[in-house]
Amino acid sequence: MNIFNTILIQPLTNGLILFYKVLGGNLGLAIIGFSLALRFILNPLTKPYMESMKKMKDVQPQLNKLKKKYAGDNKKLLAAQADFYKQQKINPGAGCLPYLLQIVVLIALFNVFTKVLASGVGIEKLNELLYAPLKFASGETLQTSFLYLNLSTPDVFRIPGLPVPIPGPLLLLAAILQFASAKIMAPVVKAEDKIAKKTKGAGDDFQVAMQSSMTYTFPLFTLIFGMSFPSGLALYWMLFSFWQAWQQYKTTGWGGLAPWVTKIGLLKLQGGKNG
Repeated sequence: MNIFNTILIQPLTNGLILFYKVLGGNLGLAIIGFSLALRFILNPLTKPYMESMKKMKDVQPQLNKLKKKYAGDNKKLLAAQADFYKQQKINPGAGCLPYLLQIVVLIALFNVFTKVLASGVGIEKLNELLYAPLKFASGETLQTSFLYLNLSTPDVFRIPGLPVPIPGPLLLLAAILQFASAKIMAPVVKAEDKIAKKTKGAGDDFQVAMQSSMTYTFPLFTLIFGMSFPSGLALYWMLFSFWQAWQQYKTTGWGGLAPWVTKIGLLKLQGGKNG
């Protein structure tokens, strides 16, 4: 067993199975309980990143003024930004390493779910990852039914006549929450785009383009890949995206979702007046 398995995959697998056994053999509830516990444990890693994001949001108007002032001179702009960060005691990279550690944990969890839920994986194979007190007895099976799902198979529906399956409700909700999380974490791209166009060089343009692209491509990837992987992974990803969005909202507000929320509010107000 390699070090990645020993340090991450094996402990996470045992954590999931511990919740499975404590919660009466319901794998769906086990994933929800395990996700909550893991989110609580990882919260100290998330906090520095969220605080850094909040500080960056608070000083964004001043940074925008610097971009306008030094439009056309990237060298002076970078120097001015560095001095500004120093004066404000802001480290733009603060929290990045803890956030990257979360990504490593997420990759490990992907391996856990594919190993535990993959079709055809027997209890004997699963027992190889489990500590002695959690091992399954010979002939015992892992119960993967939850609501309308079989958590070991993708959340898709096949309609006669259609050459490809369509994503199910859980997978669609996971993608929507992923989109909401990405939008909340991003500043309003239109404002950044206007400033980027006034700044000489491709740096700002590339950053804005990447930010805008990831907001839409990540949810799309969630749908595409989710149609091939066990729905247990989609359940975890949905919960992860929800808590990520909620935590970001509490720290920095609606972010890039603000215009959408405003429009929905206006529509409700208009509907109330019409009624």
